[in-house]
Amino acid sequence: AALADMDLGELKAQLAAVEAAVHAKQTAAEGAAALAGTIKNKYSKLYDRVSVSAVHACPEKGASLIGASIVVGGWVKTGRVADKGALCFLEINDGTGPVNLQCVVRADVHAIDELKATGTCVVVEGEVKAPPEGASQAVELHVSKVLHVGPCDAAKYPIAKKKISLEFLREKIHLRTRTNTIAAIARIRSALSYATHTFFHDNGFLYVHTPLITQSDCEGAGEMFQVTTLLGAADEATGEAPAPTSEAIAAKRAECEAAGEAVKTVKDAAKAEGGDKSAVKPAVDAMLKLKSELAEMETAARKIGGIFRDENGKIDYSRDFFHEPTFLTVSGQLNVETYACAMTSVYTFGPTFRAENSNTTRHLAEFWMIEPELAFADLKDDMQCAEDYVRHCLNHVLKSNRADLEFLSKMYDKESLARIENVAQNAFGRVSYTEAIEILQKAVAEGVKFVYPVEWGIDLATEHERYLAEQVYKKPVIVYNYPKDIKAFYMRLNDDDKTVAAMDVLVPGVGELIGGSQREERIDVMERRMTESGLDPKEYEWYMDLRRYGSVVHSGVRARVREAHPLLHGDGQHPRRHPVPALAGQLHVSTPGKKKAVASAREKSARDARA
Repeated sequence: AALADMDLGELKAQLAAVEAAVHAKQTAAEGAAALAGTIKNKYSKLYDRVSVSAVHACPEKGASLIGASIVVGGWVKTGRVADKGALCFLEINDGTGPVNLQCVVRADVHAIDELKATGTCVVVEGEVKAPPEGASQAVELHVSKVLHVGPCDAAKYPIAKKKISLEFLREKIHLRTRTNTIAAIARIRSALSYATHTFFHDNGFLYVHTPLITQSDCEGAGEMFQVTTLLGAADEATGEAPAPTSEAIAAKRAECEAAGEAVKTVKDAAKAEGGDKSAVKPAVDAMLKLKSELAEMETAARKIGGIFRDENGKIDYSRDFFHEPTFLTVSGQLNVETYACAMTSVYTFGPTFRAENSNTTRHLAEFWMIEPELAFADLKDDMQCAEDYVRHCLNHVLKSNRADLEFLSKMYDKESLARIENVAQNAFGRVSYTEAIEILQKAVAEGVKFVYPVEWGIDLATEHERYLAEQVYKKPVIVYNYPKDIKAFYMRLNDDDKTVAAMDVLVPGVGELIGGSQREERIDVMERRMTESGLDPKEYEWYMDLRRYGSVVHSGVRARVREAHPLLHGDGQHPRRHPVPALAGQLHVSTPGKKKAVASAREKSARDARA
């Protein structure tokens, strides 16, 4: 009746408005559907699934998908039942980003009790809709179909929705990636790795793989893991007969000597006219048998605990897999230099190992290291390469993983984000080691207290490094030209014969981040430095050949991925954040007893991480 009373023009205007609204909604729905089609995971055709991070990355934080039907999969972070059991709100995350997706599931779609438990894996299909006004999220998914349920017993699931210490997570390393902290760090590490490869690729470096099993101790400290197949024989030796005694061997040797005399006597008799030659062979056979038994006894006597020893009592590595002592590498530098001295600019990025019996916040037994090597480059070029690399990586992470960084800053160190921006945005300072010592000594004279004394020739402690970066320069600073006695043999000796062309990049909140040096290209100087360091140049002939045949000025950088952790979240617990941390006394999954035996007081005070 109301329509019948309306003016024709007014009626047409309202009809046009309705048609425009319908068209707009149809266009938006078609656009949302088309957009949803573009973000489907290429390798999840099983469900035509889209990732949670892809939803939030769409324009307007996902609001551009409103009206589209999509499929998402992930693990339930929280499940909340509402309307007296009529529906359930699920916060789902698939690890692709820090932000969850809220999914609304009605009881008539699927049994809510099977979905709501934290840790449950679900794949759901539904329509993207706008949430109620005032909600924190831009969109939510109204589920119309549940395609998969991986149930989780909430009573036994150890990664519950509560505060969990990082130390506890060491015991649940196979599940801890479901926590916000470890997931955020995993994404940041991935971004750092990507940035590493893009930086070196874009600057003309060749990526090479260096061996993990080596004979070279690049550090010269001897703290290396040995690689051997001999220990199995030691385990098998428990049931073996005892080794022959020295007295038994001496007696057998006397028998051999007597048999030798007997052979000589028989041979002399056989040579005489009319002598019996038939007795020679039995006498020789008896002597050879005794000699064989003696050899077996001498060999058995060198087998101690199932492992053979040489004449000097040392392990006989000729029976080992590689026939000589071998170790897990502490650095790929020496090997990557062989490529730099033929292909100019190269880098290696892989795992390295240190057998340091330490459980400090700066030690891991296994970690990844980036080691670029540049031919035709001196220390100045090396320092610039290090600075550009660090700033490139941090700028990339700030752009691609800001939400993860903000989460870590909120949970662990309020200043970490500002610290990262400081390093990424400011040109690095430069100061010689000698000048740095003078600055520190002046600070001491003015009343600054350091635990470790300051004098020329010391290896700067973390407190010294941080004072320079945080209090003096208030930004990253590169210290260069260190005393030769505290640096490796391969670093180029300066003209003063006291320092080498080495450098360390110091950053606020951390201290040393990465190091590097110009390599010694003069073979006579290197031989002298190796001798001074207690190394035998003959064992490094292949390395010396790089100087012997076409020597070139070259430099390199060494960057440990582990050192980036305290820079990124600053709470000093980076070993606990490594994907699969290996520490002295603890390999990946530790038992509570071992954990308590090796944990330091500082490690025990690790602050809780929100799961």
